[in-house]
Amino acid sequence: MGGTQKKAQREHRTLLLWNETGHSFRARPGTTWARRGIAPVLQRVSKRREVSSIVAITPDGRLYARHFRTSISSEIVISALRSFRRRIGTPLLVVWDRLNAHRSKLTSAFIAAHPQDFAVAYLPAYAPELNPEEQCNAFVKRAMENALPRSVADLHRVARREFARLQRRPEMIVSFFRHAVSRLQDFREDH
Repeated sequence: MGGTQKKAQREHRTLLLWNETGHSFRARPGTTWARRGIAPVLQRVSKRREVSSIVAITPDGRLYARHFRTSISSEIVISALRSFRRRIGTPLLVVWDRLNAHRSKLTSAFIAAHPQDFAVAYLPAYAPELNPEEQCNAFVKRAMENALPRSVADLHRVARREFARLQRRPEMIVSFFRHAVSRLQDFREDH
């Protein structure tokens, strides 16, 4: 992570660690409560992924999120890139995994057409523990364990609300970076 941060500073870019996650009505294991002797029953409407989130975080604890009622495609990735660039105001160095939508011809052509705005680095394959944004997703999913959204609009609202809550806790996001850096050091020692 240190080399990537130095590259971002050298090129006057904002370092963003990027990831996607999906939200559905599927039951998630968690704890809930009910009156003594009455087992709680959480009814789910559907098991399909209904809302997708693209989330990017910075080492100083900022979080940017976009939520879509569709799966992630190249067009969605490009839309989020434009949005984050506009909101942040500086060129971006985006670190992400090897999702097909990240490596597609359309996304690659978009990034190549805007080199002053975007540079990209890839995480090692099969190493989600090196992306601190993964912990943001896990934190939000834990917060949503007992949510019972009644509609896709409600699910969308709950996902937005939980990421907004995390957005107000930059110290936690910074701690996710520290954890990922320690995991990176372990990764380097093992390989």
